[in-house]
Amino acid sequence: MSIHLVGGGVDGSQASEIYGRFVAETAARAAGVGRPRPRIAVLSVGDTASGQSFAADLRRAGDADVVLTTVDEGATFETVVLSDVDGLAIAGGATPQYLHAVEPLVDQIRLLVSDALPYLGYSAGAMIAADRALVGGWRIGGVPVCPEGWNEGLDEVTLAEGLGLVDLTIDVHAVQAGTLARLIAAAEAGFVTAGLAIDEDTALIVGEGALEVRGTGSVWRVIAAEDTDGDQFVSVATIGA
Repeated sequence: MSIHLVGGGVDGSQASEIYGRFVAETAARAAGVGRPRPRIAVLSVGDTASGQSFAADLRRAGDADVVLTTVDEGATFETVVLSDVDGLAIAGGATPQYLHAVEPLVDQIRLLVSDALPYLGYSAGAMIAADRALVGGWRIGGVPVCPEGWNEGLDEVTLAEGLGLVDLTIDVHAVQAGTLARLIAAAEAGFVTAGLAIDEDTALIVGEGALEVRGTGSVWRVIAAEDTDGDQFVSVATIGA
């Protein structure tokens, strides 16, 4: 089973390509316990319509019982939302609000994913999956590093403890929103040693074996490094779909 990180920007026409493998993995887990259709928990914060659209796209990607739970910003999820599920999908929105909302679930999510529960994070859901989650901000030391409209309600670039499902910091909407520059700047400033910025309409699948990229964009690998003279630099390369 795998961890699926989606950079946002997916519409219904691309649902099968981006979400199909995730739904198939939930079906395999369900079959292992004798359940004819997988039960997927979808968690959404704030915008009910956005959560409903995300859940509908997952249904388009395969035959599954998709159970949507939405909480208001500032609220948290109850642990019962993870009971008897074959997959977990966390939607997109304000990343700091998502990180707050899942606080009661963190230990349970880690245990379930370590027990091969498929996980899919869309936009904010992808960002919070990291050990050290980049939760927002648009400036470092007062200097702009990405468009202000993608600040997630924060001024300075901010990192926090995430779900701990992947060991690289994740940013999303990479090229489309200019947030690739934010991750590069965070690496240059020493906030992160390595990270991945995922384009819209693109999924990075982390499982056994090689990484897989699906969709129309790229995953950008950003690494803080040091040359033979001891000078610091940031290496950027793409993992193409």
